[in-house]
Amino acid sequence: MPVPIKSVIPGSPADEAGIKAGTVLVSVNGFEINDVLDYMFYADADMGLEFGSFLMDKKRGCKNGCVFCFIDQLPKGLRETLYFKDDDERLSFLQGNYITLTNLSEKDVRRIIKMRISVNVSVHTTNPELRVKMMRNKNAGRALDILYRLAEAGARMNCQLVLCPGINDGAELERSLSDLTALGSVESVACVPAGLTRFRARLPLLRLYDAKGARAVVRAAEKRENVYAADEFYLTAGLPIPEYGYYGDFPQYENGVGMCAYLRRGFAEASAKRGGNAAPPERKKTVVTGVAAFPLIKELAGENANVFAVKNGFFGESVTVSGLLTGGDIIKRLCGEEIGGELLIGANTLNADGLTLDGLSLGDIGKALGVKATAVKVDGEALYKAVFGL
Repeated sequence: MPVPIKSVIPGSPADEAGIKAGTVLVSVNGFEINDVLDYMFYADADMGLEFGSFLMDKKRGCKNGCVFCFIDQLPKGLRETLYFKDDDERLSFLQGNYITLTNLSEKDVRRIIKMRISVNVSVHTTNPELRVKMMRNKNAGRALDILYRLAEAGARMNCQLVLCPGINDGAELERSLSDLTALGSVESVACVPAGLTRFRARLPLLRLYDAKGARAVVRAAEKRENVYAADEFYLTAGLPIPEYGYYGDFPQYENGVGMCAYLRRGFAEASAKRGGNAAPPERKKTVVTGVAAFPLIKELAGENANVFAVKNGFFGESVTVSGLLTGGDIIKRLCGEEIGGELLIGANTLNADGLTLDGLSLGDIGKALGVKATAVKVDGEALYKAVFGL
C-alpha cells in the first residue's frame, strides 16, 4: 500500500538521499510497506521519514460484544473518540493496548511470528465455549488457537483476565491460570475486575465483587508466579497491598496492578532523599482522588495537604478509580471547601488534550473553584514534590 510521506527530518538519511515530502513510500529494502510495523521492521535504521498517520492507515476496530465492555456503558454525548473500540495488534506492540485475537487474519498471525512482535492479550478465559459467551463472538473460542500458536513460536505476551463474579472466576479462573502459566512465552497475567457503570440498561446483568469474592481471586493469583491481582481486588478484600518487590518490573502497571505499591515507594524515596519530610507548606494544597486510592493518598500526605475523595456521580459510585473522574464531579465535591493554595489532580484524569471525560480543562476546573488547578503525574515522587511545593 503506497504511503505518502508527510515530512522528512532535516539531516536524516532520507534527507541526505534527497527524499522530499509528498513522495510516496512503496517499499523498503525490497519489502512492501503497508503500515508502521513493516516500516520499522524492514528499515535498517530510522530513515527520518514522518507520515500523516501514526499507523499509516486506520485503526482496527473490535468485533466483539463483551458482556463487560466499558465502552458499551458510556452515556451519549461524550467525545466521539471515546466510543471507538480498538483491537489492533500494532497498537498492542507500540502502545501496550490489549487485543482479543478475534480479528487477526492468517497473514497477521504469520507477521507477528516473523517479526517476533510482543503483544498484550485480553484472554478472559481459556474455556473456548465460555469465551464465546462472554465475548459474544462465535470466533472467540477458535481465536484461542492463535494464542497457543504465538506461544509455541515464542512470541512474548502479557495477558489479562477481566473477571465477572460467578462467570469466569472460581474453577474457571483456576483453569485459565493453569493454562496460561504453562505457556513459556506468557510473561505475566493480570486478574482485573470488570468495571460497571450506572449505564447498563439493556446490557447483561453483572454484579460487583464483594470482599469474599475478591479474597478468592487474590488467593488464586498469589499461589502462581507472575500472576497478579489488580489493586482493586486487595482494596475490596480488605487485604494489604503487597510490597514493591512483589511486582518485579511491574509488567501490568497500566492494568492497575501494583500502582499503590509503586506510589508508596516513590513517595518514601523522595522523602528519604531529603532526610525526612520537607517542611510543611505555608498554605496547604488540596489533592483530589478517587474513593479507592483515598486511604493511601491520605496516609502519604498526612497533615501536609487536604485530601478529598471524589465519588463518581457521572458513572456511578461503583466506579472508584481516579482515572475515571470527571471535572464536574471534582467541582461538585470541592464547592464550598477550603482548597488552599493549589488544587492537585492526577494526570490520569486527563486525556492527551488535557481534558477530563466530560470535556473540562484544568483551567475550567480552576476557574469554577477560584484556584489554580495542576495535573500531577501518578508517581510517588511527583506527588511528594507537588504536596511540598518542591
